[in-house]
Amino acid sequence: MPNLTVAVLAPNGYSRELGKKGTSTDITFYNLKKGHDTVTLLEPTRYPDRLAPLFYVVSMAHEAIVVVEEITPMLAEWILMLDCAGVKAGTIILKNYIQPEQIAPLIKGTVLESYTVMEEDFITLSAALLERAAAQPDLEPKDGAVGTVPIDHHFNVRGIGTVILGCVADGWIKKHDKMRVEPIGKTCQVRSVQKHDDDFPSAYEGDRVGCALKDIEADDLDRGYVLTTDPAVIHKTELVGKAHLVKYWPAAFKEQMVVSLGHWMQFLSARVTGVENGDDWHNPTLTIELETPIVFKPGDRAVIHYLDGGKLRIAGTLELE
Repeated sequence: MPNLTVAVLAPNGYSRELGKKGTSTDITFYNLKKGHDTVTLLEPTRYPDRLAPLFYVVSMAHEAIVVVEEITPMLAEWILMLDCAGVKAGTIILKNYIQPEQIAPLIKGTVLESYTVMEEDFITLSAALLERAAAQPDLEPKDGAVGTVPIDHHFNVRGIGTVILGCVADGWIKKHDKMRVEPIGKTCQVRSVQKHDDDFPSAYEGDRVGCALKDIEADDLDRGYVLTTDPAVIHKTELVGKAHLVKYWPAAFKEQMVVSLGHWMQFLSARVTGVENGDDWHNPTLTIELETPIVFKPGDRAVIHYLDGGKLRIAGTLELE
């Protein structure tokens, strides 16, 4: 049952023309399904007042839909977020007689250069999304396969117990898996795995899942916590890593700057405690201390946000080691 997860950067509610509305908090989910092929559409409902919802939907996405009604600082922020998160596939929909040459300078050198540009046509777009969902691999788990699920919602269901919602970030998860809960170090067992309200024995990277858990309470969990069977997944409160600042960033990072790190479903406050600029201050080595642990797999990267940056709130990326 292949699934395609798509970030929709557009006026709120745009996705209702494409799918059925599901869970809605600061991010809203819409579901498009045909046979065994499914598309999960994500909108950052409480953006732009809060930057975190934009990061969340982009961090979960295989691809993006970007609806351009006018050239604004918000569009520039979308472009920076998608580029920093490395969302390499997508569709740009031009409205209000905006021409491709008008946005070409903005997307030059970013992942959006490879996006398909089209006029608004919901029937054609829906068909194309389902076709790409069908092209996703439909694989069976191998012996010893491990997997990771960042939690985006969690709650208690009467008669079932603790339930979490999330997207499989890496590998496989299976019914009856015993999984670590990072960063709190507890262990729980997966009682059931659902995808789009149907029960399955397992789920693969990219799948949108709901899992019933045993041996843990909903109150023990929080958004951003991670379920994993992967021994490589760790957590830290101090990071030393190479940063890559966006080309528009105006000056070198300074010690004691307060930033926010985004990784998976985490959006965490942090402080820069060390800066080594070398020959290029756009690519410094940073030492960063966090108020709460960040969970990651070495080799991942986080997006650095600077919430006091005015119109430029996305600073770049940090390699996680």
